[in-house]
Amino acid sequence: MSAPTVLITGTSTGIGLETAVGAARAGWRTVATLRDLARADRLRAAADAAGVADLLDVRLLDVVDQAEVAACVADVVARHGRLDAVINNAGAGHVGTLEQETVEDVRAVMEVNFFGVLHVTRAALPHLRATRGRLITVTSVGGVVGQPFNEAYCAAKFAVEGFMESLAPVAATVGVSVTVVEPGAVASEFVANVGLDPEAAIAAAGVYGPALRAYLDRTAAAFATAQSPADAAAAVVATLVDPEPAPRVQTSPAARQFVGVKLADPDGLGVTSLTAGWVR
Repeated sequence: MSAPTVLITGTSTGIGLETAVGAARAGWRTVATLRDLARADRLRAAADAAGVADLLDVRLLDVVDQAEVAACVADVVARHGRLDAVINNAGAGHVGTLEQETVEDVRAVMEVNFFGVLHVTRAALPHLRATRGRLITVTSVGGVVGQPFNEAYCAAKFAVEGFMESLAPVAATVGVSVTVVEPGAVASEFVANVGLDPEAAIAAAGVYGPALRAYLDRTAAAFATAQSPADAAAAVVATLVDPEPAPRVQTSPAARQFVGVKLADPDGLGVTSLTAGWVR
């Protein structure tokens, strides 16, 4: 039999890059997609170092472009003959609060983090049905617990979690397993890619300045002891190869403890008491 094929989005850095190399190391034909092929050198170098370059198929893909997504998935199946798994990893961070940004800003966050996932999932599902495959989506602990100054980002991740939780039993009737993987703080370029100048943001935040400073100080401390991308990716790859993957997976004990606050908090007071301490 030919090697099973997995398509992974957002593989230029961080969890996506490490997951692509890890999947190839586990014997999967790995279609690693990224929005800018000029940023593929690090991925290719990592695959070479791991001795799995022959299992890597690097492709251009912008997940917000529905036509591009459909064409990419169709071509992957045409070339490799099958699609056994998809890992939705592409996403973008965002820090802000509604009163100080536009609805268009929020909509852009939703396009990447929610509708991008839907485009890939919709294109892939017929092929995953054919192989009785699996759909894995990297979300965030921010898809379970709302966090200060992450309103748009958490809204998008909450939407992904709700969508996948609802899709899971339906997809299971046709043999497709659905899992969300929830990292906590990860020491990758994801945070740097938010493009936030802390002092400028605080100065522009007006009445929210003190709260934003407290939040950013707390976040910097959290990321100082963050999980490595390789460790987080190991949890994703473990889910990929698990014969019976769980519907929800956290990538670390810290992430598991954090989302546990929400899942055991029917009146919401536990969560709001916790996150209120982040902004004062």
